[in-house]
Amino acid sequence: DDEAESAQKIITVDGESTNYRTEKVARIALAIQRLIINRAVSFCFGNPINYNATPSNDNEAAIVFALNRILYDVKSTSLNRKIGRSIFGYKECAEYWYTVDKPNSKYGFKSKHKLRCALFSPAYGDTLYPYFDETGDMVAFSRSFSRKDAGGNAVDYFETFTDKEHWLWINGENGYEAAPGYPKPITIGKIPVIYGHQPKFETEDVDKLIDRLETLLSNFADTNDYHASPKIFTTGIIKGWAKKGESGAVIEGEDGATMQYVSWQSAPEAVKLEIETLLKMIYTITQTPDISFDSVKGLGAISGIALKLLFMDAHLKVQDKREIFDDYLQRRVNVILAYIGKMNNALEADCETIAIEPEIVPYMLTSEIDELNYWLTANGNKPVISQEESVEKAGLSSNVELTMQKLKDQATTENSFIIGEPQLEMMKRKVIETPKYQCRDCAHSCDWHEKNWKGELFMCKCPFHKEGKYSKFLSDPQCEHFKLRGNG
Repeated sequence: DDEAESAQKIITVDGESTNYRTEKVARIALAIQRLIINRAVSFCFGNPINYNATPSNDNEAAIVFALNRILYDVKSTSLNRKIGRSIFGYKECAEYWYTVDKPNSKYGFKSKHKLRCALFSPAYGDTLYPYFDETGDMVAFSRSFSRKDAGGNAVDYFETFTDKEHWLWINGENGYEAAPGYPKPITIGKIPVIYGHQPKFETEDVDKLIDRLETLLSNFADTNDYHASPKIFTTGIIKGWAKKGESGAVIEGEDGATMQYVSWQSAPEAVKLEIETLLKMIYTITQTPDISFDSVKGLGAISGIALKLLFMDAHLKVQDKREIFDDYLQRRVNVILAYIGKMNNALEADCETIAIEPEIVPYMLTSEIDELNYWLTANGNKPVISQEESVEKAGLSSNVELTMQKLKDQATTENSFIIGEPQLEMMKRKVIETPKYQCRDCAHSCDWHEKNWKGELFMCKCPFHKEGKYSKFLSDPQCEHFKLRGNG
């Protein structure tokens, strides 16, 4: 730093001396690549993945429950974001599913094992080697990595997975040798590794534009360093200078001496235009919405349709990325189903036949009132969710069941009425009694059907209701034909 502030003297070989000074230049780096990748990850995996299935029997319902619980235990929402960030930033990533000995009943059945997942990525120091046959099927997967031993020395490892065996080699004094206990058998008959990749880095098409933008800003910063502070140009001899902060100062000079401030005659509009153009092209080429504060502060309240149009390009990008992640997520489901079949043999046959399709739901800001009005109109201006569901979605109540009971009590009070004039000591009130039982408690209710969002049945048929041709709600109050069930 001292060398940059003062001139230094050097002696050349011919004996002449030269004064020089080191002048630091501005070099500005922008994290635009990180911004583009983070935005792409958020739009792809800002919402949880939907695993769509229509169970046709109890075994398939149990499989769906086990799958969802396994994905919940491994925190699949965060896992998906890490995978997306690795593929966008490093072009590839893999996940390895394995079991550990831990008896539990989390998956809806008793199991001696628990299923876990590990990520392999160049971001963590892994080098990935997928091997595909001529049809594009992965027939083996390998990775090399390094770990430090107890003495702090780096030890190189190489492991390979096939559909039958798991190999691990350690690089020792005699070269690579199989680790103790390997190879290990693969029980599910599939490679327990899911591999995903894309041919180019996410920002590869705009890296040169970003380099140019950084060069412009760096040069502009250098120009500001030279010219931002006022400079005074003088001619002739100046005899005296005013002190800093002196008011009413007089500067004395000889006859013919002049002085004036040096300033830019025009603003650097060309540089500003190029910077704005570069930023626009970077966002456009990468299909990244510019949602900075300056860009959205003037939008005001916009409709749901306008929001969809605003983020349409980002959603189209998500649809393009489905070419990568649809296959990736489907293979994940297949591997997990294979493990479920091995952990519970009673479900193995159904694990082979059940169809579960992952669905990526792009992140989207929505106008809730527009969405609600749309579905109300589609439903003939009738409610589209129950009162209990609306209380739950509002998120204002910590105990939905207690809140619903209070709402029912209030409704009962509002429906009551007074007979006669109020008394000071006691008011005579006749309250409409709420029936004690519902159709679900009646022995005549049959053929329970239709499930709500919780998977609970809520409709039934009754022989006394329209000759049994129409359904009733299980929550309907008891009627004159009510007969208490034997287990009531």
